[in-house]
Amino acid sequence: MLQTSLCLTAAAVVVNIWLGIRCGQVRAAQKVSVGDGGNEQLIRRMRAQANFHEQAPLTLILFALVEAAGRGGQWLAPLGAVFILSRIAHAFGMEENGFKPGRGVGMLVGMVTQLTLVVSALGAATGRF
Repeated sequence: MLQTSLCLTAAAVVVNIWLGIRCGQVRAAQKVSVGDGGNEQLIRRMRAQANFHEQAPLTLILFALVEAAGRGGQWLAPLGAVFILSRIAHAFGMEENGFKPGRGVGMLVGMVTQLTLVVSALGAATGRF
């Protein structure tokens, strides 16, 4: 069983729900049913959720494959937790008056996480490192 990957995927679904709720709050307040209505706050929140959709799936697949290959060890779960927290930081960083460093930190941590998983996956695939 891929316990770490299952937990990370569950956490990602919760984050996705949270991101959707944040969009819905602005939609309800501004009475925007479809699209963004030109509302900057809604645009920012929609982009935060879209960016999550762009980054999370492949990263979660890599987590699962690295874990399935037996390469996870003690570092995989903490790396996953950091990845999930980085996506939350990114969302807050997308807010106009939010945690501005969160956007860059979220992206950087996400990329470092992905590269770490890529190296581990290549090591598993080739048996070289």
